[in-house]
Formats: sequence, structure tokens, C-alpha cells
Amino acid sequence: MELRPDDQAVVDLGGIRKEISIALVADVKVGDYVIVHVGHAIGTIDPEEAERTLALFAEMAAMNVGADVLP
Repeated sequence: MELRPDDQAVVDLGGIRKEISIALVADVKVGDYVIVHVGHAIGTIDPEEAERTLALFAEMAAMNVGADVLP
């Protein structure tokens, strides 16, 4: 969503804006999809694959609405 100084960026993680490091991924631009792990972008993903993945996450979340969660 936003590139910041010192290899930082703001991303949208399911509606939550979070600042992450992009130091491990070269040539990231606003609008790119990145894979984030523990506050760091660790790779990029093409838009079509990202949309499919996000759709699967949404489908899984819809299936779990009201389901009991095991510890």
C-alpha cells in the first residue's frame, strides 16, 4: 500500500494495515503482492495466484464461522 524509507512498507493484511520490512525482497512496488512472515516480506506472488489464495482463505473463514476452535 505504501513504501517507506529504510526498506519499510505498509501492507494490508486482511483489512489490517501493518508496517513490514521489505529488505529481503528486491524491486517491490506499490500494488505488488508479497508473502509476509514475522513482519518481513519474504517473496512476491503474481496477482492471479494471490487472488486465488485470498479467495481460498475467505472460503475457509466462511466455513469456520461459528465453529468451535480447538486449543
